Amino acid sequence: QVQLVESGGGLVQTGGSLRLSCAASSRTFSKHGMGWFRQAPGKEREFVATISMSGFTYYADSVKGRFTMSRDNAKNTVYLQMNSLKPEDTAVYYCAEGKHAVGFDSREEYDYWGQGTQVTVSS
Repeated sequence: QVQLVESGGGLVQTGGSLRLSCAASSRTFSKHGMGWFRQAPGKEREFVATISMSGFTYYADSVKGRFTMSRDNAKNTVYLQMNSLKPEDTAVYYCAEGKHAVGFDSREEYDYWGQGTQVTVSS
C-alpha cells in the first residue's frame, strides 16, 4: 500500500506564494507519473498538474504560468510551487500516484491519493 502525505498548505493573501510537498512511501515512485488535484467546497475534484516519470509536466489552463510541478526521485517527493495565488485557488489540494509512467489529467488514471492539504487565499 502506497502512502502519500501532503504538506505546505496554509493561509495566504492574494498574490502570495505557497509550496506544497507530497512525500510518497512507494518503492517504485520514480517509475510513476504523479499528479496534483484540488477540490473546492461544493465542487468536484479537478486536475491541477501532472509530471511524468521523465519530468514532463502538464498543467490545467487555470494555473498555467503560475504553478510549477517538480519531483525529486531521491526523496520520493513531488512539489507544487504556487505563485500569484488567487481566491479561486482556495481548495484542498491532493497529490496522487499514477498507474503509468506518463502523467494524465484524469482522476481514473491514479491509484493512490493523499489526505490533502488546505490552501486558502484571502482577497
